[in-house]
Amino acid sequence: MSGLTLEHITKTYEDGFTAVDDISLSIEPGSFVVLVGPSGCGKSTTLRMIAGLETITSGTLKIGDQIVNKLRPKDRDIAMVFQNYALYPHLSVGENMGFSLRMSGVPKGARFERVQHAAQMLGLETILNKKPGQLSGGQRQRVALGRAIVREPKVFLFDEPLSNLDPDRRVTTRAEIRRIVRELGTTTVYVTHDHEEAMALGDLVVVMNEGKIEQAGTPDEIYSNPKTKFVGRFLGSPKMNLIECDAQLREGAIVLSSSQHQGITISLDAKSNPGFTKNTVTLGVRPQHIYLDASHQNSPQLGTGRVLHIEQLGFAQDYRVEVGGLTLLVRETQSTPRRIGDECRVSISSEHLHLF
Repeated sequence: MSGLTLEHITKTYEDGFTAVDDISLSIEPGSFVVLVGPSGCGKSTTLRMIAGLETITSGTLKIGDQIVNKLRPKDRDIAMVFQNYALYPHLSVGENMGFSLRMSGVPKGARFERVQHAAQMLGLETILNKKPGQLSGGQRQRVALGRAIVREPKVFLFDEPLSNLDPDRRVTTRAEIRRIVRELGTTTVYVTHDHEEAMALGDLVVVMNEGKIEQAGTPDEIYSNPKTKFVGRFLGSPKMNLIECDAQLREGAIVLSSSQHQGITISLDAKSNPGFTKNTVTLGVRPQHIYLDASHQNSPQLGTGRVLHIEQLGFAQDYRVEVGGLTLLVRETQSTPRRIGDECRVSISSEHLHLF
């Protein structure tokens, strides 16, 4: 079992565009790491550099203790699962899964055992003789995963492997991937643009933006304590509300007031934010931490709001509420009879505020 180390990795193309800008990351052996971010953030380029499919402009990449910058992909002992399944249409499922072993000269008996073992893990035993054209999208994805498993590599690399599946199948397949990788104990790097997928899969989630790492941590750490506005907004659905505020220290309290939205003033305990000296901040609060007509005596009050829009989700209701010229997104999990145009008192949870 091998870990991965990225030390000041940079990728700059001939036209001068820097896709990955001086990132460093240490991945423990056996851990499941998810690189997540919007299109163009550099996550897939990072994965391709680990795989050896992109050259590294500067920096050092190690698999275990070995520097692999100059090694060819086939010499890095990695297995990669792509967004497109890349199966050979003329070969059966079993032949597809064992193809790389045959090319590597693995004896037929050993190939058969490894393919059978992977097929049992993936529930493919009954379709080993079928061709890819006879399979569903989910089955093809499992065959592609099985092809990677039989190689018994040091590192698994997944590049948006579930993008072609429908939502229900995506949830099922990502659970299968997590279970199998946990059983195998193989170091895994997984790329996705889907923040829910990242949070569900990763031991470590690495949020990337414009070629840099914005924040890395456990799913709970980065959701509960985002370090930047980008991370706060990117993780979570619905998205975090952001309020631009002026900040002043007054008698042991941090007083936030919005110059853009009249009547919005929030007082926070300075002891909870030691060393705070900024004059302007962005206040972040998630929709589920805003309360309508609820009795929270110690919660900061924003004033009286008006319901602009309602979305019924079954398990919750999402409201767009205007208060002081500011439009906030609010989620309530308990059903409350409200109508568009209703007025309500708006308060926010003092325990779940984020200052950027």
